[in-house]
Amino acid sequence: MTNHQPRVRRRGVERRTLAVWAGAALCTLATVLPAAATPVPSHTSPRHLALPAPTGPYRVGEVDLHLVDRTRPDPWRSGQDHRELMVGVYYPAKHTAGRPAAPYMLPAAAAHFDDVTADDYLGMNIPKGRADWAGTVTHVTRGAPVAAGRGGRLPVLLYSPGLGEPRTWGTALVADLASRGYVVVTVDHTYESPEVQFPDGSLVTMLPPTDPDPYVRKALSVRVTDTGFVLDRLEALNRHQNPDADGQPLPEGLAGALDMSEVGMFGHSMGGTAAALAMDADHRITAGIDMDGNLTNVDGSLMPVARHGLDRPFLLLGKDGETDTGPGWQAFRAHTPGWTRQLTLRGSEHASFTDAEALLPQLRLSPCVQTADIGTIDPATATRTDEAYVSAYFDHWLRGRSGRLLEGPSAKYPDMAFVD
Repeated sequence: MTNHQPRVRRRGVERRTLAVWAGAALCTLATVLPAAATPVPSHTSPRHLALPAPTGPYRVGEVDLHLVDRTRPDPWRSGQDHRELMVGVYYPAKHTAGRPAAPYMLPAAAAHFDDVTADDYLGMNIPKGRADWAGTVTHVTRGAPVAAGRGGRLPVLLYSPGLGEPRTWGTALVADLASRGYVVVTVDHTYESPEVQFPDGSLVTMLPPTDPDPYVRKALSVRVTDTGFVLDRLEALNRHQNPDADGQPLPEGLAGALDMSEVGMFGHSMGGTAAALAMDADHRITAGIDMDGNLTNVDGSLMPVARHGLDRPFLLLGKDGETDTGPGWQAFRAHTPGWTRQLTLRGSEHASFTDAEALLPQLRLSPCVQTADIGTIDPATATRTDEAYVSAYFDHWLRGRSGRLLEGPSAKYPDMAFVD
């Protein structure tokens, strides 16, 4: 398997133009040539990375849950009678003293991410061994007691990662939302996620697709079903049932703390596509955000949700410059009877809506490589702006707070542009 094959797979949802590929090739050439004249040390210690601290008033707790759907066989693996998922549940914490830090990635998953995912799936020119992914500081605490929201219930958000991205690749934004009083559930879709580490230490990796179009269609269909199952298990948790397949203790105060009448969903790339499709299929989801994900199939045809839109609020948040989301997003906006807006983060690239925005600058890659991945926008500005608009959106539609930031350009956040 060559490095180019996984990248083509991932770009099945946001097909790259020849010009973009050419630009990436020139960037790679520019970074390789000087290296021949400048020896690189053979032994370097992995860099210790840190995500930006959450900005909300709460500390953040987290617990991983092993969920098993005994009503259906695994759609990716013949002979496997049950569908098994790993999810992360992030929430506002009452206090965190005496609790261990939540790891960014578990050891086996981190090793696979470093060896395969970062370059082969995410298409980032990160030298192997450059980063200590498992030791990345998250500002999140494992298993802390839950801080109750107003009325004792907390609105719920689901996060869906892009194709070839682990669920942890959106931790900065997820933790920030949890610090603002949300329960945020991140989902790894087993055999489609690049790596999923289960509680027994086993690691399940992505099954390589052959034909991108049927693969992406199947992956999205499976994600929609997985999302419905996760919502079912969250409802069971709210009835004080422990949904964890291994019966691990839940954080104090988590059972019964979820407001399942106020559920939102957001995702990056194919995860944003999945958010639109899951909303279309499941009316328990009342508001959604697509961050740079297509609403067209690999063959260019419109997805059904782009042809008829949604009757509930949905935000389209896109990268700057040339993009292939245009046809699907235009059709969606033309046909949706519900509230919708399209925003562009100026100077951003496709990965700017993930943890790449905060972590890549710490790796001291060449300016050319960094710009190709996360654009020219200042990383801290990108993170602050993204957090502001995502939280304002969900605050408005799930909590009834002011939606003024969503009405037009803001002098406080000049890098966010409204698309007519």
